[in-house]
Amino acid sequence: MAMVLFDRVSKRYGGSGSHDALSNVSFALEKGEMAFLTGHSGAGKSTLLKLMMLMERPSRGHVLINNRDLSALKKHQIPFHRRQIGVVFQNHQLLFDRTVHENVALPMQIAGYSPMDYARRVKAALDSVGLLHLEHRNPIELSGGEQQRVGIARAVVNKPPLLLADEPTGNLDPELSAEIMKLFTLFQHTGTTVLIATHDIDLIKRMGKRRLILDHGTLSEASYGG
Repeated sequence: MAMVLFDRVSKRYGGSGSHDALSNVSFALEKGEMAFLTGHSGAGKSTLLKLMMLMERPSRGHVLINNRDLSALKKHQIPFHRRQIGVVFQNHQLLFDRTVHENVALPMQIAGYSPMDYARRVKAALDSVGLLHLEHRNPIELSGGEQQRVGIARAVVNKPPLLLADEPTGNLDPELSAEIMKLFTLFQHTGTTVLIATHDIDLIKRMGKRRLILDHGTLSEASYGG
């Protein structure tokens, strides 16, 4: 069964310069699959991710996540939907007035869990990215690669079935990028569906995973590696 299904999805932004950010896009990602989303700047990558997170809604077509048609979700159901998706950003978006542990705990606090309930989950998430020994540090003390791993731990602390990453290695050197990709592969092997938006073609080729290529809002190719 598909974890993600786009069925002839278009997104048009209005105003005087109205244009289709996405045009008739259709694809599916299976449960436990890892794929890369790429394309030129302005190709529609960010719009596609926003549709999955319900930050935007399609102008036409349907987006289904875990067999749930997002167009049928009411406003009050959106927070629950977003808790089913882990998101990793290029710039980490960490809070420097909180410890590493507190940053990772944030999604569970928002979801209403008590510290007693989420403490073990936070430690497990930090351990999975190799940072448990730094849980009481402030993120500003960490390297860029370590900060990115904190962001990944925060994204997976809820054990979401779907993980989205937007240029997660954009600020990292090739060695650190490879370490981050190993983490994403680890989560994929535990059954998480992973979609990574990136400009790094060399990285995509090394990984040998399925590639979704956007070209001016149109999905032009879906291939493996190469």
